[in-house]
Amino acid sequence: MKTLITYCTTHGCTETVARELKQLLGQDVTLCNLKKEKAPDLSPFERIIVGGSIHAGQIQKRIKTFCRLNTAELQTKELGLFICCMDEGEEARTHLNNAYPEELLKHAKATACLGGEFNFQKMNFLEKFIVKKVAKIDHSTSKMDQQAIRKFSNRMDRIFNPFLFLA
Repeated sequence: MKTLITYCTTHGCTETVARELKQLLGQDVTLCNLKKEKAPDLSPFERIIVGGSIHAGQIQKRIKTFCRLNTAELQTKELGLFICCMDEGEEARTHLNNAYPEELLKHAKATACLGGEFNFQKMNFLEKFIVKKVAKIDHSTSKMDQQAIRKFSNRMDRIFNPFLFLA
């Protein structure tokens, strides 16, 4: 299935997740980093996965704009939505629900919070200061959830067969 994974990354975590998803989903997967390139024409793709990272409670503006401009077409595709963030549980779920339009969340085949990381080597002084004060973390740390990434990939790769319920 021809797949597009479009994402935005600030310090590289979301890009790492996008690359892992590409590997798990196999052939015919195109990556598009909206921070570096313009979104391609969506018409050739059957499946589209959109992902971004949460900073100060918000997903990147380019992801919001991409979703807003392409809502109608995204609703005609097999859709997956994910976020990367350091929060877990209900707080992460709230970030996910705030990151994407409700109609896309309802249409999505899979949604997920896939963990996150603080990479101090890629942060500027102000970002490090904020993380130290707000999150009380003073070094690089990762909470990328490999199990959640595999589970999301499996849900996106699963083919719906109504005849399976008849057996």
